[in-house]
Amino acid sequence: MTASRGATTPRREVDAMTATSRAATPPDDAFFERHTRDFSLRDGSRIRVRPVRPDDKRALAEGLARLSPASRYRRFLSPVGDLPERTLRYLTEIDYDRHFAWAAFSLDEPGTPGIAVARYVCDPDDPTIAEPAVAVIDDYQGRGLGILLLHILTSTAADHGVRTFRASILADNEPMRAMFRDMGARLRADGPGVLRAEVDLPGRERARAQLIYDGLRYACEGAIARARRVLLGG
Repeated sequence: MTASRGATTPRREVDAMTATSRAATPPDDAFFERHTRDFSLRDGSRIRVRPVRPDDKRALAEGLARLSPASRYRRFLSPVGDLPERTLRYLTEIDYDRHFAWAAFSLDEPGTPGIAVARYVCDPDDPTIAEPAVAVIDDYQGRGLGILLLHILTSTAADHGVRTFRASILADNEPMRAMFRDMGARLRADGPGVLRAEVDLPGRERARAQLIYDGLRYACEGAIARARRVLLGG
């Protein structure tokens, strides 16, 4: 349930993966219920999105296993095997403020497996700046899930006072480059084969309006896709 489509790899996140995560008290069940949302993707696939929970460690590890080597490299900017327990703790035991993560699950597959994660991690010296990471397993790439999660993440970050996203992406990762360009990001070289993307986040109301628009548009496109499959006997 972690990496891919063009995911960005926050430097601050990578550095922190080798350290013990901050102590954080998980919100109560009501918090997760309030923040659980169902969406339809452009092809009609049904997904559920909710904040990452401390007990998502197994789902996160299983998601990583569904990634191709190329997708793992795009996510972490280096070859990655199984994630150690310390890294899984860091990725799931978060404070839901300066480190917030959303998980997406398939409602069309048995067991509702995890299929994507989007997170931001704030700069410890300036919490108005955060590094985002969007991760989608190979089977769900190209369906619009990445941009949907990025907009959900943007809305959440704006609600928590983040004003700027900064991210490192591979220079040849065109889908992610296009995603950030659509958000008005400034791109510059940041080492061999790596670009640094910086984008000013919209205000809360604009971010929420974009998210509502995405939800309605994907719902309509998804309904059309499902109807087409029914009519064609697919």
